[in-house]
Amino acid sequence: MVWLVWNGLHWMRYAVAPSAPVLPLWSVQTSLVLAVQALVFWKVGLYRGLWRFASVPDLWNILKASVVGVLGVMLGLFLYDRMDSVPRAVLVLYPIVLAAMLGAPRLIYRAWKDAQSEGRRASSTRVLVLGAGQAGEALVRDLRRFGTYQPVGFLDDAPRLRGSKMHGIPVLGRIEELPEIARETAAQLVVIAVPSADATSLQNIVGICERSGIPFRMVPRLQDVLEGRSLPGELKEVAIEDLLGRKPVLPDWKAIRAWLGGRSVLVTGAGGSIGAELCRQCARHGARHITLVEMDELALMTAESTLRRDFPEIEITPILGDCGDRSVIDYAIGRTSPEAVFHAAAYKHVPMLETQLREAVRNNVLATYTVARACREASVGTFVLISTDKAVDPVNVLGATKRMAEIICQALADCPTRFVTVRFGNVLDSAGSVVPLFREQIRAGGPVTVTDPDVTRYFMTIPEACQLILQASAIGTHEAVYTLDMGEPVLIRLLAEQMIRLAGKQPGRDVAIVFTGLRPGEKLHETLFHADERYRPTQHPKILQAEPRKVVSTQVVEQLGHFADACARYDIDVLARLLRDAVPEFEPLNTRTNLGTGATVVAFPARQSRKI
Repeated sequence: MVWLVWNGLHWMRYAVAPSAPVLPLWSVQTSLVLAVQALVFWKVGLYRGLWRFASVPDLWNILKASVVGVLGVMLGLFLYDRMDSVPRAVLVLYPIVLAAMLGAPRLIYRAWKDAQSEGRRASSTRVLVLGAGQAGEALVRDLRRFGTYQPVGFLDDAPRLRGSKMHGIPVLGRIEELPEIARETAAQLVVIAVPSADATSLQNIVGICERSGIPFRMVPRLQDVLEGRSLPGELKEVAIEDLLGRKPVLPDWKAIRAWLGGRSVLVTGAGGSIGAELCRQCARHGARHITLVEMDELALMTAESTLRRDFPEIEITPILGDCGDRSVIDYAIGRTSPEAVFHAAAYKHVPMLETQLREAVRNNVLATYTVARACREASVGTFVLISTDKAVDPVNVLGATKRMAEIICQALADCPTRFVTVRFGNVLDSAGSVVPLFREQIRAGGPVTVTDPDVTRYFMTIPEACQLILQASAIGTHEAVYTLDMGEPVLIRLLAEQMIRLAGKQPGRDVAIVFTGLRPGEKLHETLFHADERYRPTQHPKILQAEPRKVVSTQVVEQLGHFADACARYDIDVLARLLRDAVPEFEPLNTRTNLGTGATVVAFPARQSRKI
């Protein structure tokens, strides 16, 4: 093409001259032009371009190569023969004509390939795209490349875009006009390409999509792609966490990596939803060695294989056993010498623990003491207790036992080991949480069971909860208790209705919602802060630090001895009395019978008169 342009411009220039010289098809001058231009093309990367995907950046590279090339040609010819035989008009027109001659074949080839794809799209899915911004433009390019989708129009609320076109696809109207436009265009799928929309806006958009009666998907958020929860270009279903109405916490990754980088860490309960995600977060942000302690063999095997697949460079040590067994935890700490221990192992199902007091105390209280004491004796740098907002003014066995675990950490804190407690609310999609339960009930056709029309809970996602744990650990001071500012509570009834709609069904018509009454140990509303714990802000705007309440270490150790003795004898009555005495703020809800199993909730005695 360079040879054709160079000689063609010379021929055109001399064609209008009265006495045109005879131009040779090849000369030293032509060889010099070809050599210089080929070198420029190679340096610019033009030979590595794919014609099938030629676009504006490729045309810009061609123009840049043509301009740089003519400058190089001018320099070479000046050194060769002072440019005596080169018309100035040729040098002026050369980069323009060359850019056109190089760009045109690429665009024609891409148009031809796109036309072939259009022919194959005759039977493809017709798609309406909500949002004509950058995400919508990138989505249309991806959909056309796949060949199985046919974009038929954009919908956007910006008035300036009305009637305009992008990649030949028109902006047909506002998003609220989706039901009418979908019928007119015979759309078969709606894709929400507004990744920056907040929860309120997304709820409105989802409501419009539901009214249209057409299946809908959404472009994943950039954060989900970067953290590996979604693939680039993947269309995902709208998840309930997208509609929760609260912005996720943005951690200070620099501080987390500075604290975690190169460390050996140990995670108890590593096969659970929180423990497994905590292991992934540690691996992703610089941990050198991760020890997994888990008593469920299948969960341990799954967590280990996932980590080895995703992070092959990190050293993984799986240990099957109960962290409440002192021999297991001593072996784990002695073998891997962790610098930080995350204690995520716990029983956490509220109604179940109301009828299983002995196991709740054994696992949530005594196992915590076992792990914490082993860390203290081994001089582990940091011990992190994963606690719950139910430990604030507890009314159930879960809250009381987790509060007792917090007291244990305070009682053992008079040593170099940093004891950090992190509290957070309900975690979406964790094992035993309400979201998987609702999802299964909806899949079975209902009914969806909600305890009370007015019951509310605070929610966060599993990755967000683990990010909070790492953030608090990174900024944690000695004997610290941290709580996340979780925003507004979520009405469980509305959560159930939104999940039913996301499944493509209508609440009350396709899937019934049944109110069953509060279960044993459940409160109508959770509280995040205790009146006696003076909270102050930390360096992270969404994390608050509580001032720990005073405990008497010797008394706590004595109580733990009584707990261990009562557990060994399986004495429920003594355990109930000990728990009431050890956790002064524990106010159990009224004892009643669990109608589902016939099991009777533990009857806690009146509070003893002696002061703790």
